[in-house]
Amino acid sequence: MTLKDKFWRRHKLTTSIAAGAVAIALATGGYAIADSGSSSSAAATTATAGKVVPFQRGQPSPATKVGQVPPNFSPGSGTIVTGTAANKAKAAALAAYPGGTVNRVVLLSNGEYNVHMIGVNWPHHVFVSKDFSVVGAE
Repeated sequence: MTLKDKFWRRHKLTTSIAAGAVAIALATGGYAIADSGSSSSAAATTATAGKVVPFQRGQPSPATKVGQVPPNFSPGSGTIVTGTAANKAKAAALAAYPGGTVNRVVLLSNGEYNVHMIGVNWPHHVFVSKDFSVVGAE
């Protein structure tokens, strides 16, 4: 066996070990990300059981409206907002309906906010007034 052959075999072994380490790191990271959205604490389960309908794959969302839904509301309308007002609207929505994840806040034409929640089957839209109180959900 020549020196060149020894070097080539060692290079292949090193490359294989590095590829295996990367695969393990990616799998561990993926598991951590997937697991970060779930909670096994009893307090979290108790808090979410009262108002939201937890997401279950393959289960349809209930078509329930609570409170006042703006009469001219249609999904996709409004302007996405960020900043202090969006944070206050998000806080109000999560206080009323804990357990979901807010992925955007939309300012509607009437000045109210539509807080868009994911991670739960219901509510999907929480409507917050100009003074940051929850007025309805669907």
